[in-house]
Amino acid sequence: MPVESDEELAEILDYERVAVVGCSSTQGKAAHDIPQYLLDHGYDVIPVNPYADEIFGREVYDSLSDVEEDVELVDVFRPSEEVAGIVDEAIERDDVRAVWMQLGIENDDAAARAEEAGLRVVQDKCMKVEHGRLKA
Repeated sequence: MPVESDEELAEILDYERVAVVGCSSTQGKAAHDIPQYLLDHGYDVIPVNPYADEIFGREVYDSLSDVEEDVELVDVFRPSEEVAGIVDEAIERDDVRAVWMQLGIENDDAAARAEEAGLRVVQDKCMKVEHGRLKA
């Protein structure tokens, strides 16, 4: 079952290195402003977007599989139908501990696969909102 309790959400929000899949270079888009919020609140944000070279002055990776640094949490800003492939990449890595799907993003089959692989899963929740509610 995806994480719902405030206690578990708070534990996931303690992870510091976050790969943001679908991170945008366009200010005003949630996929830009929420990762910026995370950066401003001490997270190490790793942008993932095959159509950008640099976001927030940081190197951008084409895919989660390409990320060279260790990743604790994968924050997903892609359509629900793309989550399965992202989860597959997360499962392949030895470092990912959780997958967070932003508001409006859900994929129960991918979530179940991630959980079976030992990952924690959050669906249809905004990381910025939950951080502000539980950590700020």
